[in-house]
Amino acid sequence: MSNRITHFIGFLLIAFLVSCNKQEIKPPSTFTVESTSFEDAIELEGHVLPVEVNTIVTPGFVDGVVLSIVEDGTYVNAGDTVCVLEDKNLKDSYDRNKADLDNSVAELNKVKADLNMQYSLLEAQVKSNEAETEIANLDSTSLKFSTLIQSKIKRLELEKVSIEKNKLQKKLKAMAVINQSEVKKLEMRNKTLQMRVEMAEKQMKDLKLVAPKAGLATRAIHQVTSKKVLPTDPVWGQMPLVIIPELTKMKVTIIATEGQFKRIDENDSVSYSFDAMPGNKAWGKITKKAPVGQPIKENSKVKMFEVEASVDKSLSIPPPDLSCRCKIIIKHTDHVMVIPQVAIFEEEGKKYVYVQKAKT
Repeated sequence: MSNRITHFIGFLLIAFLVSCNKQEIKPPSTFTVESTSFEDAIELEGHVLPVEVNTIVTPGFVDGVVLSIVEDGTYVNAGDTVCVLEDKNLKDSYDRNKADLDNSVAELNKVKADLNMQYSLLEAQVKSNEAETEIANLDSTSLKFSTLIQSKIKRLELEKVSIEKNKLQKKLKAMAVINQSEVKKLEMRNKTLQMRVEMAEKQMKDLKLVAPKAGLATRAIHQVTSKKVLPTDPVWGQMPLVIIPELTKMKVTIIATEGQFKRIDENDSVSYSFDAMPGNKAWGKITKKAPVGQPIKENSKVKMFEVEASVDKSLSIPPPDLSCRCKIIIKHTDHVMVIPQVAIFEEEGKKYVYVQKAKT
């Protein structure tokens, strides 16, 4: 019995000693604090786009199909053919106007020939009448030797010849006016048809689209199929067909959540890195924030916002359609003391830290 009591007292003594060791206060951790720069940044995905593009579109008068179009990524020079279109209605209109013009020219030539022949016949009649007048005038000298009846007959013949002469002269003048009017009317019609044919010829030439500048050509997205434009696709006025970006100046579009969007301000600095170009880096600034967000899906309350940034400097100009990582600097401060969160204490709404002084 005495041994059990002795062991129990020993156990309590050991437990007391262990308890005292657990309550022993350890010295607090210390941290070395240095002056450094503080940076608050957001990293988002971006997409490189050209600042300016040359978009080749379907002429406004066209309602046809694509016969041929340049392959994506083809380098073209200014003046190179990038797309050829076909418009059957335009071709039919050209053929019809050309045939009308040919027929009208032939009709004009025929009318001119007929009028010239009629005018020549009338001129011959006038000359014949002039000869008859001369003969009649010569006969008038013998009137004093003729009987009364013969003299009267001769005077009537002279009067008849004179009347015929006046009638032919008036008819000749009238025919000249009529001929001129008829020819002018046909010439005006021919001029109108000629203008239509020339316009149709120009429009036919405009179906062959060329590059205004040199660059990498890419096919545009078709407004109906939502795919790249292909041969045989239907096209109409002002539809984009081929895009040739200006490769000397780029920008980046960034998609941000509403929370991220609110933290970003215009003129915030941005740095870019590119997975497809590991050795390349670029720098710029936020230039534009979209005023309205777009739902991530139909009827969703969650919206994404587009932010646009410049590319002001780069080791190498990135090509368009390249993805990139964008580091947006929200706030940057030099020469600040960065203190670990664990070393900050709070009491009665005030935060403080302990400073370890050197031993003297």
